[in-house]
Amino acid sequence: MEFHWFQPLVLYDSAVLGRRNLAEDDTTSTRNRLMFEKAMKHLFFKFNELTKSITSKKWRNSENASVVSGREAAEAMAKSAKKKDLIIHGSGSINIDGSSNFVSSFSKRGEKGINQDCCIVWEEFGCQKDMIFCGVFDGHGPWGHFVAKKVRESMPIALLCNWEEALVQTSLHQQLELNSTKTNLHFNLWERSYIEACAVVDQELERHRKIDTFHSGTTALSIVRQGDTIVIANLGDSRAVLATTSNDGNSMLSPIQLTIDFKPNLPQEAERITQCNGRVFCLQDEPGTQRLWLPNGKTPGLSISRSFGDFCVKHFGLISMPDVTQRSVTNKDLFVILATDGIWDVVSNQEAVQIVHSTVDRKKSAQRLVDYATCAWKQKRPGIAADDMSVIVLYLHSSPLHQQSFGIL
Repeated sequence: MEFHWFQPLVLYDSAVLGRRNLAEDDTTSTRNRLMFEKAMKHLFFKFNELTKSITSKKWRNSENASVVSGREAAEAMAKSAKKKDLIIHGSGSINIDGSSNFVSSFSKRGEKGINQDCCIVWEEFGCQKDMIFCGVFDGHGPWGHFVAKKVRESMPIALLCNWEEALVQTSLHQQLELNSTKTNLHFNLWERSYIEACAVVDQELERHRKIDTFHSGTTALSIVRQGDTIVIANLGDSRAVLATTSNDGNSMLSPIQLTIDFKPNLPQEAERITQCNGRVFCLQDEPGTQRLWLPNGKTPGLSISRSFGDFCVKHFGLISMPDVTQRSVTNKDLFVILATDGIWDVVSNQEAVQIVHSTVDRKKSAQRLVDYATCAWKQKRPGIAADDMSVIVLYLHSSPLHQQSFGIL
């Protein structure tokens, strides 16, 4: 299936959207539709505003101006966000006045050469006050650091474009909207947007002339928070863990793993690979590590079953299909940790949430977790070169709601 960047949008009025007489709808459907249309029109307005601006510049500079695409509008949003310091790459923190989001991020090079990890935080994602995008990317192969940075650059923009297109398509299919609850509709939009965005990004990588994506690739783990909902998309072995308090009344801090580590050792992943004539087996000196191999020869030996790039095995079971999930945020939920596998190889979910929660200065929480993992690596894996480590901590409330001690390490 091939996906294309869609064309500029027109702000639809209620007649074009085919809105039914409100008196004919029940209260729930009416409320859901109105909330949906409000959010949709807000994004339409932003896209059309940017489209008009870009088009005017093109007509001034060229006699044959091309039609402005949704992608260019999204790229303009990203450029504007960077100027306003709403986007950070690598290590840092971000907290916008009036926002309940606070983010700490930190990335550290391992002992294998150049740091092939990278990350991004985009506050007010899509020019919406209640949205934030966070992502961590773990490159591998000779060009892995270039692939990771390219995906970091293109994936949020592709997601924004496909999300906006999904809003348009849904608006043109009233029955889908009326028969869906607000929660299901919200998730369906994001799931479709993520799947199509990842397909676009992978196609662009395959066509890229300056980056070798045949023997190099990257994982991608990202989260979008929109109001009281978080949407998580993962391909690869990075992991997202939610810190929450238990419901049994004792307020104990508990980790909830939000993602699956997509490795060849998973039965459903191994089955897909073997059905595509790929092979899964361990090397003699790595008895516990299942890897993905070509039908003939001992390459590439990937320890993941999903990634961007790595086109040498894309026809042998490796896929770039993200696993997308959704969760509603409650007052019991404190923060979400996104981290590359260098962290999880030596730190448990429980240890990670305790370390972050016990850090008084939120800005330093990501770095503290990386520092802890660095020490743990030396103890648990002596003689083995440490992996790159990257962490994003997304706090879900503007200030700590719980002051109890949760077993500080």
